[in-house]
Amino acid sequence: MAMETNALQIIENLYKIVAEAWGVPLGNEKCIIEREKVLSQLDELKACLPVEIAEARRLVSTRTEYMNSARKEAEAMRQQAEEQVRAIIDKQAIMVEARRRSEEMLSSAELRSRELRRVAGDYVDDALRRTEEAMAEALSQVRATRGRFTAVYGGSTEEPADEAKSEEKPAEKPAPTFVEIVPDVEE
Repeated sequence: MAMETNALQIIENLYKIVAEAWGVPLGNEKCIIEREKVLSQLDELKACLPVEIAEARRLVSTRTEYMNSARKEAEAMRQQAEEQVRAIIDKQAIMVEARRRSEEMLSSAELRSRELRRVAGDYVDDALRRTEEAMAEALSQVRATRGRFTAVYGGSTEEPADEAKSEEKPAEKPAPTFVEIVPDVEE
């Protein structure tokens, strides 16, 4: 088995080995297993568990960092709101304004979160749009080059229909001269 086998697959393989093992006569709960097969599976399990545990720890660490950052930002916003509320509470006439601002800050934080997701979506859409425009421009240049090629070498290479052929043989055309076509860069 390859090293990329995950721990759950190895445990499933071990379970299968034991489940399919031959039973021992008169020993209902005992069986005979191939030692090397089981030891090999256990070695693989030992090898892949540290990798999977390290990946899990990395994910937990990343999540913890994100949560700590969000807590710090929320705490800073809360403290800022509290300071504003304390200053406004001294004047009862402005108390309603303090509540409104506090709610506005919380709403603003939620809107900011939504805006970040929207900006990410817009970025992807813009990148795809620019790719599409670049491909359209490239296609336009290919068509222009083909048009210049057709203009230099004449249109179709098909012979005219039989009815259009005259009785006389047409005069032979001189052999075409080969001309190097260089695309016009400024188009």
